[in-house]
Amino acid sequence: MSKIQMNVPLVEMDGDEMTRILWGWIKEILIEPYVDLKTEYYDLGLTERDKTDDRITVEAAEATRKYGVAVKCATITPNAQRVDEYKLKHMWKSPNGTIRAILDGTVFRVPITVSCIRPFVRSWQKPITIARHAYGDVYKNVEHIVDGPGRAELVFTDDLDNETRQTIQQFDGPGVIMGMHNTNKSIESFARACFNYALDQKEELWFATKDTISKKYDHTFKDVFQEIFDNEYADKFREAGIEYFYTLIDDAVARIMRSEGGIIWACKNYDGDVMSDMVAAAFGSLAMMTSVLVSPDGYFEYEAAHGTVTRHYYKYLEGEETSTNPMATIFAWTGALKKRGEMDNIPALMDFADRLEAASLQTIEDGQMTKDLALLADLPNKKVLTSRQFLEAIASRLDV
Repeated sequence: MSKIQMNVPLVEMDGDEMTRILWGWIKEILIEPYVDLKTEYYDLGLTERDKTDDRITVEAAEATRKYGVAVKCATITPNAQRVDEYKLKHMWKSPNGTIRAILDGTVFRVPITVSCIRPFVRSWQKPITIARHAYGDVYKNVEHIVDGPGRAELVFTDDLDNETRQTIQQFDGPGVIMGMHNTNKSIESFARACFNYALDQKEELWFATKDTISKKYDHTFKDVFQEIFDNEYADKFREAGIEYFYTLIDDAVARIMRSEGGIIWACKNYDGDVMSDMVAAAFGSLAMMTSVLVSPDGYFEYEAAHGTVTRHYYKYLEGEETSTNPMATIFAWTGALKKRGEMDNIPALMDFADRLEAASLQTIEDGQMTKDLALLADLPNKKVLTSRQFLEAIASRLDV
């Protein structure tokens, strides 16, 4: 069988630990036998990021702006323990935060559902999409450790050198300070991306912040969303028979537990990070959550929503077989391949990605799965497979 040809490469961002191992196996077993895969490769493993002073992360983001579509493996965001473990020069920032700051946009995260795994929240009948703002907030913060007594101020100097000052805190001892920002332009892009996605999916849209406490920062988000909705989308939503509404983040958390799902929940950057993990876990597994960054300039970056699976990686290094779930990483690849096929008018590439997703889901429905899913699946005669066995079982269905 001849391989499907690609015209333009994907930007491929490799990662860390067990997900890096899965990354190679997915390419070897599920993609390269069927696709003449063309990628521009960037190694975003922690060692290489440290070696290049994290310049490679910026280069990968810039390549995404050049080629339009990227697929990314999970990566480590180092803490103090990782600095010691990897003997790093610096406690590098989140590569996802760096990439998202360059590309801007909105991250849409949707759980991968199978009929044999019922959500832990009994009322949830349909998937819940998290729309996460992908710029600013804590991921672009500036931090300072206060050693002793003193005054912390928020200072803004405009282009005419006019200065405004506000006291943050009069410290009488040690403490910490953090400064965050966002831009109206990015918030506007976030709002339009959410409204357009809701119209495309024909699902109602919730947006939640904490404007009762954050009366300027969060309130700006609320006001921008409402103004754009009223001026550009109200009639379109009415015609589509769907609703947009704003609510406080704590109210949204309570309401989501009583909903049947089938909604899009728009969150600021950190809120979306946390809530997407909650939604993924409640639907069954953190390894069953897709993620795509949609840039207002038309760039797309696909990745798994989970981490690098450190515990399994240490077992792998000791020669043990692991049963690590690769589904979200598979769907990152299929999402990127479908988008590449759509942008380059290659129907065969789009069809292959659809078939790979269907084969992956069918493997689970047939009772062959990784250990995390076997603990949840409501099926008789379940068979727990190692990661590689699971990928090979998917491939056997692709070949039919």
